[in-house]
Amino acid sequence: MSRSFDSADRRLGSMTYVLMVTLVAALGGLLFGYDTGVINGAIGPLKAHFSFNPRQEGWAMGCALLGCALGAAGAGPLSDRFGRKKALIVSAMLFFISAVGTAMPRTLTTFILYRILGGLGVGAASIISPMYIAEISPARIRGRMVSINQFAIVSGFLVVYFVNYLIALQGDEAWNQRIGWRWMFGSEALPALGLMILSLVVPESPRWLTKQGRADEALHILTRVDGDAYAQAELAEIKEALSHESGSLRQLFLPGMRIVLVIGVVLAVLQQVTGINVFLYFGTEIFKKMGSGTNAALLQTIVVGAVNLTFTVIAIWTVDRIGRKPLMMIGSAGMGISLAAMGLAAYMQSTGLWMLLFILGYIACFALSVGPVTWVILSEIFPTRIRGQVMGIATICLWIANYIVSQTFPMMDENPWLVATFHRGFPFWLYGAFCIILLVFVRVYVPETKGKSLEQIERHWMR
Repeated sequence: MSRSFDSADRRLGSMTYVLMVTLVAALGGLLFGYDTGVINGAIGPLKAHFSFNPRQEGWAMGCALLGCALGAAGAGPLSDRFGRKKALIVSAMLFFISAVGTAMPRTLTTFILYRILGGLGVGAASIISPMYIAEISPARIRGRMVSINQFAIVSGFLVVYFVNYLIALQGDEAWNQRIGWRWMFGSEALPALGLMILSLVVPESPRWLTKQGRADEALHILTRVDGDAYAQAELAEIKEALSHESGSLRQLFLPGMRIVLVIGVVLAVLQQVTGINVFLYFGTEIFKKMGSGTNAALLQTIVVGAVNLTFTVIAIWTVDRIGRKPLMMIGSAGMGISLAAMGLAAYMQSTGLWMLLFILGYIACFALSVGPVTWVILSEIFPTRIRGQVMGIATICLWIANYIVSQTFPMMDENPWLVATFHRGFPFWLYGAFCIILLVFVRVYVPETKGKSLEQIERHWMR
């Protein structure tokens, strides 16, 4: 009886340990969502304050995304060399500096520079958080744990939508154009400080430690994760996998491995060009064009964030049950149908309740599948020695695609010929076409990774 109790207590403690470490790492995801989502409520007052035209509006929105690409480029090699933990701390520092800087700019140039700095933090966190969680979690719950990072991302969006709304209520339109938007950006400093402090107490990734020849430290962490037997078996698998890795990107061009980089890059790009960030970044302005006032538009944006959060929770509980591939296919199909309906509603100039419902349907499908599951797959499929570098390459492509979408949407939405011809429906149909491409690509090329250890997935490619 005593031995049984000890065993159960150890399992409970180990899963609690994994969850707590995951939640700290997922703060990087929360700041990812907070930093990229704060512009949604602030872009209107900011546009009035600096007198933007559509091209400048796209640049004010998209400049941070270029920083994200640069952050992703640097974070992969940085984490491979110095560790996942140190890279997470650096990203938290960047978030904090950006929050303070974007709250106090006197010129547009200064604002842009600090937004790019924040983008560096977002790009770093977008790689480090899911990769770290994947490397410390047991295979049977890895999808669920990595999906918590996506939950944190959408939580960041929802929290900042509430913060923006509450700040906007503190004054009239003139006050928001003069001061309100500064408080919106500056509010990010608090969670950034929290990530900096908590990142100091989490352990390093056991896979990174093993790669560095620090197997005893890795074994101690793995034991805390899931007990002695798991730790010994997992460490043996990690060592065996590392013995077959060169640590060079040339490894990706070995027979059987070439397809891995293609899958990672294509999934990363398609996650973005299916249009999600148009609604997360420009949602308030879209609702205004549908006839809503500023406060009503901000409230509708909160509803979008709530739906995003709710269906991300569903994804967390289904990704290790249903699997990655079925969720991706169901979600991409639902997104495509919703976008087609949005385009038709815009074309017929029926932009009331129906348009809101189609947008919510699209957000639900994305949150259930393409949003969290893409990050799960990217954190799983690459070899350990070069996981940071290759995930960096895929994530750079993701942020470049995000930038292109964010830069081009205002231009398409305001283009006189497109507006006259398609009544603002063209962008939605374009994003819907990419949903079809995503559905076919997942069906043909993406394998199921549910329940497999990272080393088993690597052996699958080698075979």
